[in-house]
Amino acid sequence: MRILIVNTSEQTGGAAVAANRLKDALINSGEKAKMLVRDKETDDLTVVGLGHSWRQQWRFLWERWCVFWRLHFGTQQLFQIDIANTGADITRLPEFKEADIIHLHWINQGMLSLKSIRKILDSGKPVVWTMHDMWPATAICHLTLGCQNFKSQCRRCKYLPGKGGDNDLSARVWQRKQAMLRGRNIWFVACSKWLAGEAKKSGLLKGQSITNIPNPIDTRVFCRQDKAEARRRLQLPEDKRLVLFVSQRVTNENKGMQYLIDACTTLTAQHPEMAQNTGVVVLGGHAEEIADLLPWPTYALGYVNDTRRIVDVYNAADVFVLPSLSENLPNTIMEAMACGVPSIGFNVGGIPEEIDHRQNGYVAKYRDADDLAAGIRWVLDEADRDELSRNAVHKVHSSYSEQSVALRYTEVYYEAMAHKMLNI
Repeated sequence: MRILIVNTSEQTGGAAVAANRLKDALINSGEKAKMLVRDKETDDLTVVGLGHSWRQQWRFLWERWCVFWRLHFGTQQLFQIDIANTGADITRLPEFKEADIIHLHWINQGMLSLKSIRKILDSGKPVVWTMHDMWPATAICHLTLGCQNFKSQCRRCKYLPGKGGDNDLSARVWQRKQAMLRGRNIWFVACSKWLAGEAKKSGLLKGQSITNIPNPIDTRVFCRQDKAEARRRLQLPEDKRLVLFVSQRVTNENKGMQYLIDACTTLTAQHPEMAQNTGVVVLGGHAEEIADLLPWPTYALGYVNDTRRIVDVYNAADVFVLPSLSENLPNTIMEAMACGVPSIGFNVGGIPEEIDHRQNGYVAKYRDADDLAAGIRWVLDEADRDELSRNAVHKVHSSYSEQSVALRYTEVYYEAMAHKMLNI
């Protein structure tokens, strides 16, 4: 079976990481898989770039301009919505023609348009679409943040100036998505049970197949290593307990850095000694901008894309904290747990599917900095950290291994191919 995985980026962002890992998992299980991307970043022969970089850049800029104009030239929501009004036609590529399955992932920001997706569907090839956020089930947004309009029809969008209207941009894109899907079947796969449940509520996806399969992780790469050695390689202190925070862009409000700052401030007031014996490691872009906001010694490592160094960062930590306000199934929690690091996050999205409360980490009450502080204190000073570590590794090996995830996707592929054969 020949699978073409389509994603905007090869390596940048959680969806790119997940898509790349799935490609490798499928290859390791004996399937023929390739990845088609707009932004090719390595010399990996199993990853194909669209080429014509100037053309791809123009598509990206044109869509952003159109969004910018619709936002009345405001920038706050500029990357919170996508309208897919322009994109590449991949049906003419040899990689597309030779594929048995077309597997879409995160295809926004000028990679594919609604018109080009319809062209893929019209080709007759079975299409699987992994949802990394809510965009395939809504009109224009990636995060619904409590909005329920997608259950019937998107309109009066909170992301638009004045919250839009009955015939705003979201309503019009909704109609275009409906036209794109009309009479066509896509096998939608959500990375978490939570996201699958939300997708099934969408008025846009009624009648479509929706299931959930987690992202895979290579446990040969992300695994427990010597903590002292990892800290020495990173030049981190060996005499402190280290709390780790990871995000592609740490200033992204959705990742909840302010809640971590508030939790650390609360713990400092309650337990002053923690300002001396505990530090915070921040991995991600703009890390230096928040270093002075934390009450504990902070080690800003910046953005890192070297996998071995990232594994060192996880192994150097005593606890991983991700207080996101909205999440699907974070790769970072999975990576930390694979390295034996207990994790803490809010009770939102797919996080409680990964973290088993007080077994391999701590699930804090949503948007509750005090409970987040209690979780950090519990992991560092009250729980059996060796047991938490063992449980974390076991959870990853039993639920997220490459072999088990590849097998589940293969079953979806064969189901999609059989359906196409029966309807020819």
